[in-house]
Amino acid sequence: MGRTKKRLASVVGLLVAVLFVFPIYWMVTTALKPANQLLSDRYDLVPLGLTVQHFIDGVTKPGFLNSLENSLILALVAVAFALVAGLLAAVPLARLRFRGRKGFLLLVLVAQMAPFEALLIPMFLMIRSFDLLNALPGLLLVYFAAALPFTAWTLRGFVKGIPVDLEEAAMVDGCGRWAAFRRVTLPLLGPGLVATSVFSFVTAWNEFLYALTFMQNTNNVTLPVWLSSFVSVFGTDWGGAMAASTVFTVPVLIFFLAVQRNLVSGVTAGAVKG
Repeated sequence: MGRTKKRLASVVGLLVAVLFVFPIYWMVTTALKPANQLLSDRYDLVPLGLTVQHFIDGVTKPGFLNSLENSLILALVAVAFALVAGLLAAVPLARLRFRGRKGFLLLVLVAQMAPFEALLIPMFLMIRSFDLLNALPGLLLVYFAAALPFTAWTLRGFVKGIPVDLEEAAMVDGCGRWAAFRRVTLPLLGPGLVATSVFSFVTAWNEFLYALTFMQNTNNVTLPVWLSSFVSVFGTDWGGAMAASTVFTVPVLIFFLAVQRNLVSGVTAGAVKG
């Protein structure tokens, strides 16, 4: 009976994997198809012909390198800022007991649950009052604000799951408070930092609405906004769009592969602690 359940679970897992992977396969195969097959009524699971011309046209399209640079800068800096600020908030929330702590935690949770689209107008007015419209720092501030509640809430669970006795033991051995945190607690927070960094990176990398609304100068657009340039009044360049979308997923895939070992343990630990 146990073996039957395992086989059934394996089959279900395989079907779910195919369900999620097939759209990516469709995107890649469409990008590799010759132009005369793109609008055919017949779909071939394996393309009858292969071409890389769509990839060449996509990466040489005006604005690609500039948009790639903007997206990388925004995503990486937003990750760094969110991790630093989130960690500074998570440690006192997990270690200290102070008046208003539960209320503050509730505010963090509410901020995390608020729909990002519903905050567009207030964010626009705030960024405009700071004279940061059409500027990368303004968009960076938005991405940082979007990632911070999740980062602080998740890291609080990880910090709470690390016994404070470990730091105290290090302090008895001669470490100061900061040295004890840096040498004992911070390394143990590695999986949590990885899990939250993946969320922050993907959120900033894929964001479209705010980048489209705030960035009017073509030199400041991000890759998701640049991808919309394949749709025009003359139609949609499906080959170029699929090729550019494939290239768009590569940095996220590389980032994920680099941190996947710590990601699984980080997500699992964050689900049961705090």
